[in-house]
Amino acid sequence: MTSAPAPASRRDDSGHADVCVLVVDDDSEHAETIAESLRRTGYRTLVAGGGKSALETLESEHVDVVLTDLVMRDVDGMEILSTARRLHPDIEVVVMTGYASVESAVEVMKKGASTYLKKPLNIAELRTVIEKVVEKQNLSRSNLFLHQELDRKFGFSGIIGDSEAMQKVFSTLQAVAPTSATVLITGESGTGKELVAKAIHRNSPRRNYHFIPINCTAMPEGLIESELFGHEKGSFTGAIGARKGRFEFANHGTLLLDEIGDMPLSTQAKLLRVLEERCVYRVGSNVPIPVDVRLIASTNRHLEEMVREGKFREDLYYRLRVVTINLPPLRARQSDIALLIDHFIRDFAQQHGRRIEGITPAARTSLLAYRWPGNVRELRNTIEAMVVLARDPVLDLKDIPEEIAERREAAAPGAAPVFAGMTLERAEMELIRSTLEMTRGNREEAARILGIGERTLYRKLKEYKLGDVGKGGGEA
Repeated sequence: MTSAPAPASRRDDSGHADVCVLVVDDDSEHAETIAESLRRTGYRTLVAGGGKSALETLESEHVDVVLTDLVMRDVDGMEILSTARRLHPDIEVVVMTGYASVESAVEVMKKGASTYLKKPLNIAELRTVIEKVVEKQNLSRSNLFLHQELDRKFGFSGIIGDSEAMQKVFSTLQAVAPTSATVLITGESGTGKELVAKAIHRNSPRRNYHFIPINCTAMPEGLIESELFGHEKGSFTGAIGARKGRFEFANHGTLLLDEIGDMPLSTQAKLLRVLEERCVYRVGSNVPIPVDVRLIASTNRHLEEMVREGKFREDLYYRLRVVTINLPPLRARQSDIALLIDHFIRDFAQQHGRRIEGITPAARTSLLAYRWPGNVRELRNTIEAMVVLARDPVLDLKDIPEEIAERREAAAPGAAPVFAGMTLERAEMELIRSTLEMTRGNREEAARILGIGERTLYRKLKEYKLGDVGKGGGEA
């Protein structure tokens, strides 16, 4: 593999000096000629003289665009394409071949190639194509940046919430994401622990490298060490070749150990060694392999209790909890439920191509009254089912899945004590009071949930002397 910077005299004019193009062709003379033509336009280039070399480069270098031959002797362009897209989701891949056909063109485009060029290449056409795919990539990255800016205002990388509990979580995320500190994320199942881990990675200096999650519960005890640390050929039955582990694959990136409370004690000891020495030992080898990995661990179990019971190593526990983020269950952040409902409706309506304009106050109130034992995951799945199966553009009570309607409690904590025999005036006052308490005094949100205008709500607040409800006080 060779590389060369763009000529200094052209960097400022081209604006391409920050764009790295990997040229892959087992015809080294042809690859160098193409790379040189791109360097003259201002691009930074890397050259791989075959598929295997290209795969190694993709694992070790930051690449923006791949220009690869389709037919090569060792690893073909289709594998280069699939690997590049897997390792770097925003990468652009241009495929070139001397064996052009409609079928091969359709196949590479289906696999995610940006475009398809026939050999021999026209250099002017090649430069135009690379220019277009870079423009497309820049637009995509600009949209991502805009989305991140919106997240800073309304959440954090797709995590929705304006409750006091979630604002504390956001504050911690903003402080810890730019660092390399180890993070322990705790919370019930379905609270979004992996989403938070991804948000930390995407907002960190390691964002351009791998984020590798591994579920410690799903891994058999006999295989978890091989998955984490890798193995050498012949180290155990079935080890027909050497294999990198997740730590090596996540080098310079982030590794999430999900449900770490289920990790065997024997593996915990080896994990602690890796964290302290910053190197791994493949199964069957005594050769240390240096790794630079940010570790995030998550669990729905009480690790302190497990330490006291001898089921989790105390030294590893303190090594993991450099920064602890506790995600509250959805029932403890009830004022976020309405935000999540609206967010999921918009998201799934777009994803499934459905024209859904909103949700009725009655259906919203019913969902707000449910306890959501499955937390955000259960709410998300419920809204998706409602959006997919809805017959009308506005979701209503009839669209709520039967299992949710059947299990819904008569009233959520803090709900109005409305009962038969109560006057309508009293029932209205209690309903307004409980809704304000639920929204922590957010009158705009309360009016939306109740299905009335804000001016009507203000009039009712004055009439019932409820001006301070939800703001830390009682009746005015």
